[in-house]
Amino acid sequence: MKSVDIPDSREQSPTKNEASESNKASIDNTESIPNGGRAWVQVLGTFFIFFNTWGVLNTFGAYQTYYETQELFPASSSNISWVGSIQSSLLLLLGLVTGPLYDVGYFYLPLCTGSFMIVLGQMMLSLCDTYYQVLLSQGFCIGMGTGLIFIPGVALLSTYFSTKLALANGIAAAGGGFGGIIYPIIFHRLLTQIGFAWTVRAMGLLMFVTLTIPLLVFRTRVKPSSKRQILDLPAFKEPAYAAFVLGGVLAFISLNIPFFYIQYFAIESGIASDELAFYLLPILTTGSVFGRVFPNIFANLVGPFNIIYSCTIVSGALMFALINISSLAGVIILALLYGFFTGAFVSLPPTCFVRLSPQRSLIGTRMGMGYAVMTVGNLIGSPVAGVILQKNGFNSMWTFGGVLSIAGGIAMMTSRNFQGGWNPFSRL
Repeated sequence: MKSVDIPDSREQSPTKNEASESNKASIDNTESIPNGGRAWVQVLGTFFIFFNTWGVLNTFGAYQTYYETQELFPASSSNISWVGSIQSSLLLLLGLVTGPLYDVGYFYLPLCTGSFMIVLGQMMLSLCDTYYQVLLSQGFCIGMGTGLIFIPGVALLSTYFSTKLALANGIAAAGGGFGGIIYPIIFHRLLTQIGFAWTVRAMGLLMFVTLTIPLLVFRTRVKPSSKRQILDLPAFKEPAYAAFVLGGVLAFISLNIPFFYIQYFAIESGIASDELAFYLLPILTTGSVFGRVFPNIFANLVGPFNIIYSCTIVSGALMFALINISSLAGVIILALLYGFFTGAFVSLPPTCFVRLSPQRSLIGTRMGMGYAVMTVGNLIGSPVAGVILQKNGFNSMWTFGGVLSIAGGIAMMTSRNFQGGWNPFSRL
């Protein structure tokens, strides 16, 4: 009798992990991108990533004013601003690590680690009473936490959206604006009632609750790249990529100056009382909420590069408008407008990096690498502004920020021209 070979079930039945992996689409298969439906749940998760990264960073202006006007520790404006500068720079710098990690499939590890570090740093801040303690907890610990969660949370959307990516990024980025409104209000309202330590702890509890939402809703959709590419240095030989990153460096130098100093400016110039000046930061970040959504809607029509360079140039012009201003109404209007136009600058780079990546498997690497270089501008901008303020006053500081913001917008316009073949009507 002829024998019949019976296949080994152990070889034929895939494991649970293998089955799950086989159900995922290839990262380069754009036809499988949902562009809606369940993809909007991922936008919710990224909304709270922005809420606890840029939202937390935009709150530092409230801390800056408190540290300068209270007696928690003695420090100059420039030294205090180093805390916020390091915090926001680490958000960008760690993308150099988290971008490639995301590309090869490590998604939940940086997300969980970063969330833990944000909450830990916030709780440790409540125990601080010296400058270096604040620098370590608020600057380094929270900064590293935001850096670990930002790129994975943002890059995930590029696997769920293609035609609606700019809109999805805009809605998600609005979380940074909402965080920049809610956290300063909590800080200001609770400070006089329960003191600095318990106010910071209350904010830490809110961070803990809102950071659990991305952990619950995020789902990776595509297979990770098979190549482990930490850097893509040839990207800097591409004129469009190099010009865009240069523009980002210049714009980031000026970005946080009003966020850090507009409250202090209103108080020192006698434009507003301490109580009224506090509301300038929430007003600024309210403008940022709208700036992160509406320009992204138009970005789908006219192109993200056209929107981002235009808004960056206008942001610089608004900083010039702060020179010699003495009207509270004028400062409020300028704060609202500045928040709106810088909101586009904060929300649109991920969309631009997608277009600057020839392969979708390089999105995380190129995004992380670009943000890491932009860190240079973000790191030095506010401390240098603080030195200029101490030596030459507010007008020189606004001039410094305005010039560099406009220069950054021009560099981004050049990147757009390299992308579109210098066609002024290209939708890029």
